[in-house]
Amino acid sequence: MPEIPFTRRQLATGAFIVVALLVLGGKLLAHRATSAVPPIPTAARTTAAPTAAALVIDVVGAVRRPGLYHLRHGARVADAVARAGGVTRKAQLDAVNLAAPVADGEQVVVPVRGAATPAAAAGGGAAAGPVHLSTATLEQLDGLPGIGPVTAQKILSYRQQHGAFGSVAELDAVPGIGPARLEQLKGLVAP
Repeated sequence: MPEIPFTRRQLATGAFIVVALLVLGGKLLAHRATSAVPPIPTAARTTAAPTAAALVIDVVGAVRRPGLYHLRHGARVADAVARAGGVTRKAQLDAVNLAAPVADGEQVVVPVRGAATPAAAAGGGAAAGPVHLSTATLEQLDGLPGIGPVTAQKILSYRQQHGAFGSVAELDAVPGIGPARLEQLKGLVAP
């Protein structure tokens, strides 16, 4: 019988190395198979979604901290006012529609109690300033010359579908408003 060139100790060490390599290889394959399956999303991951397209809103008037604020899409005027620290005691909240949605680049004005608002000015006498198309209420728009409740509602619907007005010229896209009406509203409205 021929003699084996390895000692028992060398054979045992070699067998141990082969078994260790097989175990490590199996674990490596098993790890790859489980990492190929995507992890189950958790609430923490879904709420931490990036808000790359956040809205930028300017909040002014009777608020504690006027300034620019970043809000999420779908935010309301109430959210913008809350981010600005809430209203002061001098705020005239009945002149602000807190439920209105905000659009990017919009200015939210919280008037001071006793100050003339565009709605009050439209009801009697000279206007205190232009009506802002991006924040105006139905009543404010209805008070403009040549704009009735139906056209005012069309303006609000257009604003809800397309966001804040970038310019007064955008009114031309609202059904019922043409170049003659735009000329009539010049100086009375602002984006």
